[in-house]
Amino acid sequence: MKLAVLTDEIDNDLGHALEVMAEYGVTGVELRQIWDKNIVDAPEDYWRRAKDLIDARGMHVVGIASPFYKCDLPGEEVDGPLGAMHSASARGLGDQISVLERAIAAAKFFDTNLIRVFSFWKRGTLTPMVEDLIVDAFSEPVALAEREGVILGLENEHSCYLGTGAQTARVLEEIGSKSLRSIWDPGNAFFDGEKPFPTGYESIKDFIVHVHVKDAFVPTGKLTPSWTVVGEGAIDWAGQVQALRDSGYEGYLSLETHYEDGTKEAASRKCLEGLIKLLGPNH
Repeated sequence: MKLAVLTDEIDNDLGHALEVMAEYGVTGVELRQIWDKNIVDAPEDYWRRAKDLIDARGMHVVGIASPFYKCDLPGEEVDGPLGAMHSASARGLGDQISVLERAIAAAKFFDTNLIRVFSFWKRGTLTPMVEDLIVDAFSEPVALAEREGVILGLENEHSCYLGTGAQTARVLEEIGSKSLRSIWDPGNAFFDGEKPFPTGYESIKDFIVHVHVKDAFVPTGKLTPSWTVVGEGAIDWAGQVQALRDSGYEGYLSLETHYEDGTKEAASRKCLEGLIKLLGPNH
């Protein structure tokens, strides 16, 4: 099983993040924030500097973690973002295609074909009408992706309308394009109230092109989940990994730590060690 890391989960300093990844033998790089800029806002001298560092270590970029469609549906503009933007500028619906075009440029620069996308801030209940709006909103982006030869990886995100595997699968099925697939995030599904494995996975498994790894549990006496070390939470990661292996999945498991323990690096080290232990020798 191939491993990757969203580098800013270790450190915003890309060079240092790559050093830590090298210690664990991780060669897959997923780019979201580099230094003080989101990847879609970063100037090309940032891109060149990043590419030089990545190439020098014999690593490779596996995806561009863009903030595309981390915005409101028409008529739902409220008080700004509902979730993390990772230094990306908040933009409205009218500016989203330019965000996607910039992400496509980054993908081509870094020689990857995967761009992460979202499904709008969750301002209310996911109704059939809202699902229809989401489907319609992906018409132009999917056409653009098909022309440009890239894959949009729709991440299920609990702060957006499509938070679970089942919800995301319904929309992907309706759109029906091989240029729009799933970035499966069991941790986000857990936060949205779904049992990620096997329930969520059974819904989404036919659409998965990439997997984000983080773990969570509901603390005793609490109603809301908390992030924890990979392999120590309530998500059946052992079962999930085995199911991916059994399915012939050849993509990446990309660590998106989220767990907090002192520094981001310290928390990510614990999670990397947990993930590697989970995968076993010769993963």
